[in-house]
Amino acid sequence: MKYLASLVCTTLMLVAASANALAASNAGAAPTPAQDALFNQVSKLDTDLFDSFNHCASPEQLQKHAGYFVPNVEFYHDNGGATWSRQDYLQNTKDHVCGQFRRVLVPGSLQVFPIKDFGAIEQGSQKFCWIASGKCFGEGQFLILWHNQDNHWVATRVFSYDHHSIE
Repeated sequence: MKYLASLVCTTLMLVAASANALAASNAGAAPTPAQDALFNQVSKLDTDLFDSFNHCASPEQLQKHAGYFVPNVEFYHDNGGATWSRQDYLQNTKDHVCGQFRRVLVPGSLQVFPIKDFGAIEQGSQKFCWIASGKCFGEGQFLILWHNQDNHWVATRVFSYDHHSIE
């Protein structure tokens, strides 16, 4: 278990460092049309993924949400631990999220980094707000590793971390 925690921590640090290095190397450079297209694609994926997440109290929306993940998705949550399958991730979402709170992307925080012959890394900040009151209570960071296979995008790894209260 200690090895697994170390591996997860190391992987997260490497992904974040790589994304930050890529961002620094591209700082000031005008985005290419391909970069704009990739950003737009991943931004739409984020919108659609979290629209289904935010409405997952509906069984149809929970099923739609499931379609954004590979069956063996790895989901790492700083407070909740790791899950190793879409089924376990969906059960956790159903038990702890659906009908209770929604996720809101922090405007201007979304970054997208290409991964040659695979897909993209999505990185950003997010807030969590109670559905009943609309009051936001927490925020955190996220990374999603998207795989584009035959123009079908699916999340293969998700990191949700640095959660803290904003109340």
